[in-house]
Amino acid sequence: MPSTQAPFGQDTVRQEMDAAVVAAGLPGGETEAGFPKLRHSAGAAATEKEQEVAALAARLSPCVVTWSSDDATGASEATAAGARRQFAAMLANLGAHGWRETTPAEDVPTENGGVYVIATYKKRGWILNAWHSSMHPWVESTAMATKESCFDSLTDEETGILEDVD
Repeated sequence: MPSTQAPFGQDTVRQEMDAAVVAAGLPGGETEAGFPKLRHSAGAAATEKEQEVAALAARLSPCVVTWSSDDATGASEATAAGARRQFAAMLANLGAHGWRETTPAEDVPTENGGVYVIATYKKRGWILNAWHSSMHPWVESTAMATKESCFDSLTDEETGILEDVD
C-alpha cells in the first residue's frame, strides 16, 4: 500500500523552521536552504582547501536548512533573557510540529555571566541542531537541519574536510 505521507524534504523543513521562528517572535526571513554564505570567496584567489569546502557545501546544499540571528549591538541582560525565552519558544514550536527532542536543551553558564545552550531534534530522516549563546553584549541563536542520508554517504576524506572547517 503506498504511503499517504507527504514528502518531507528541504522545502518542508524550511517552512517548519520559518514557522517556529516567527511563532517565537524571532527575526523572520533568515531561514535559508543550504549552508550559510561563506565568509570568504571561493573564487580564483581561494585556497585549494576553500575551494574543496565550497564544492562540498554546494553539493550538500539540498540537504541543509539554516537559520541564525545575532545581536552584537550591546544587548542588555533583559534583551539576552528575552532572546533565551524566544529560543525556547522556537524549540517548543518545533516539538509541537513533530520534531522529537533527542538532546534536551540545557543552559550551561559561561564565565562572563552568559549562557550557552544546545539542543538536538529529529524528524523523518532530518537532524536539527540548535544553539543559543548570550555573552554580554552579544546574543546569537542558530539552527541547522541536515538530512541524515546525505551526510551518511560522505567519504572519510569529505568528512575530514567538514571537520576542518573553522
